[in-house]
This record gives sequence, C-alpha cells and structure tokens, in this order.
Amino acid sequence: MQAQPISGAPAQPLAPASQPIDAHPLEFTGSGGEYFRVWIVNVLLSVITLGFYTPWARRRTAQYFYSHTLVADSPLEFTAPQGKMVKGFVLLVLITLAYNIAANTGQDTAVGLFLLAGAALAPFIWASAMRFRLGATRWRGLRLQFNARWKEVYIASWPVFALALVWFGVFFGLQMLSPELSDVLQAAEEETRKPRMPAFTPAMGGLLLLGLVLTVLCFIRLEYNYKSLLVLRAQLGAEHGRWKPVYMDFVKIWLATVAVFIVCVVLVSVIVSVLAGGSMALAAASSKQMGLWMFVILMAAMVVGVFVLFLASAPARAYREARMFQLMWNNIGAGQIARFKCNLRSTGYVWLRLKNMLFTLCTLGLYRPFARVSEYRMKVQSVTVYVKGGVEQVAGRMVRQQQGGLGDALADAAGLDLIG
Repeated sequence: MQAQPISGAPAQPLAPASQPIDAHPLEFTGSGGEYFRVWIVNVLLSVITLGFYTPWARRRTAQYFYSHTLVADSPLEFTAPQGKMVKGFVLLVLITLAYNIAANTGQDTAVGLFLLAGAALAPFIWASAMRFRLGATRWRGLRLQFNARWKEVYIASWPVFALALVWFGVFFGLQMLSPELSDVLQAAEEETRKPRMPAFTPAMGGLLLLGLVLTVLCFIRLEYNYKSLLVLRAQLGAEHGRWKPVYMDFVKIWLATVAVFIVCVVLVSVIVSVLAGGSMALAAASSKQMGLWMFVILMAAMVVGVFVLFLASAPARAYREARMFQLMWNNIGAGQIARFKCNLRSTGYVWLRLKNMLFTLCTLGLYRPFARVSEYRMKVQSVTVYVKGGVEQVAGRMVRQQQGGLGDALADAAGLDLIG
C-alpha cells in the first residue's frame, strides 16, 4: 500500500529560480572645472621641481578620476602607496641618465647592453606595472589582482623578439641585394672616405615594405596578447576575467583605422591645395610683390606640412581608440557573475576629439583638462555592467573569497598612463 503524504509536512524543495540580472550604467561625477584645479597645480609644481613632482601629480590625477567613477553606485579607489610610485620614478630617471651619459660619451658597448637589457626586461616591466595598477584599484573593499606567471608574460611577448628577427632579416637581405650598402656603413664608422651611394632597386623596396607590414602585424599581435593576458589573468575575489575577442578583430580595427587615415589625408590635402591655389592667385594679381608672396607661401607650406599629418592622424587615432574601447567592453566579463555592454559611438567620439583639439589649440593648452574629462566621461558613461545575483550579495561573497596580495614596486617605471 502506497504511503500518503502527511498533511502539513514541508513540501519538496523546488529547483532554484534563475538569479536576477541587474543593469548598472557606469557614471562619472567629475567636472572640467574641478579637474582644472588639480591639473594646474600639478603642472605648476612639476615645472617648479623640474619634473620631480610627477609621481605625486600622477597619484592625484588617478585619485580624482577613480573617486568620481561610480560602478553600481560605488566609487573606485586608487590606493597605491606614494613611496612605491616615487621609487619607480627615481629608478626610471637614473636609468635614463645612465643611458644618456653612455650614448653621449661614445660608450657603444654600454649603449648596446642598455638596449639589450631594455628589450629583455620590457615584458617584466609591463607585467609589474599591470600588477601594480590592478593591485592599487579597489571597489567596495575588493582589490583587483593580476596573477599572470612570468612564463605566461614572456610567451605573450614573443612579437617583441619576432620584431627583432624581422629587421635583422631585412638588414641582412638589403646587404645581399646591394653589396654597396656594406661600404656605406663601413665608411660611416671610419669617417675617412665618401662611399658611392647604392642604387635603390624595386627588390629593396619590396623587402622594406615587407618589413613594415610584418612590423605592424607584430605590434597588433603584441597588443592582442597583452590585452587578452591582462583580462584573463585579472582577478576580482575568486572570479577571473572572461575574454572573447580574437586576433582578427584587432586586425580589422587597424585596417579600418588605416582607411580613415587615408581619407583624412586626402581631405586635408584637398583643403590645403584649395587654400594654396587661392594664395597663388592673389600673388599673381600682385605681380610687383610676387617675391614676397612666394616667400610667404613657401613658409606657410612648410608650417602647414608639419601639421597635416598630425591633423590627419587625429581622427584616425580617435576612431581606433573608440573602436578598441567598444571591442574590449562588449567582449569581457568577470567569471559568470558580471558582463559589460558598451554603446560608445565612434563618430561621436571622433567629433568630440576634434572639438577638444581645436579648443585646446585656441586656448594654448588651457582647455586640456576639460577635454580630458569630457572624453573620459563619454567613454565611462557608455558602459553598463550586468551583475547576476545582485550587487550586494555578489560583492559580499567576493570579499570573503578575496586573497591577500601586494602591488609590485616597479609600477610607474613603465611610464604607462593610469587614466586612459
């Protein structure tokens, strides 16, 4: 006989309901006027101290931007010890002075050793700076950590060493294609005779073009390796970063950036040509002062030529920055508990950058803090974080899971901006 359930007995537990997902748009509460006061003090004290105020200026800047950046209604904190930042800056200054002394006194062996050591230590310095940066970032009592092993860092840095091999091969190939090049280099070292300059052949041009293409691909691969390693080995509580982009995503952004740059160069060249044509017509109408006008036109052309590439590259650089920001924040997360969504518009960011450049030039640089705040605000407020299970519960659980750790002392020696 089948037993009947006892009246009033507790029911069997149901399957847990799916956890709610809360959306929290990031906010930035700072203003250009507030940051201007921080910025102008930093500039004046850096000038008075001949640059030795730099680590204090960097810390004040980071603290301002962090404290006004709200993630799920809670501000970030920048807690880096000032002493470590000062030590990193002093170390960088001493290394730079030693290298300049060696270079200016003709100590070629020492210069070569400096360059070799710099190439070998570059991955170590990058990883140390990332460990310091993340270790100095706090949110609701949670400390970010970067836990990549040194073996992983150096494996990710293989494009650096591949780049050296590429240009060693290019240089060797040029010598094979043009033996006269060896005579030019030898004469440059001896300074005793003037050698015959080698003829530039299509094969040499093709080899140089191949070297440039491989160089760009190596830089793209290095950027991809470092960003992916930074996200995957970042840790918040017990949660590791989640990464979805692939290498070709980075290549597509670079190709699109090159296309934008070419379009900008064409547009700027057309505008310059129209202005130059008008000046030539004006000069032709005043034949008596033709010599003076030609001098003015040539001087103006030289000045304009210096700024053409800078102006043409500005939209492309802003476009690449916006596209890379979109790619990163639309494809990363924190374990299975948080993901991000970015709605930054590339065209809007490019126009903001151009407006900021114009105002900065017109104000002789005084608009720079306002420009920096406006660009930072546009990027931050385009991001929304989606948290699974509620912020309070998730944050409390991660605080209990958090392991101890200290930031790395080489921090500022990498010279990386704390605020993008």
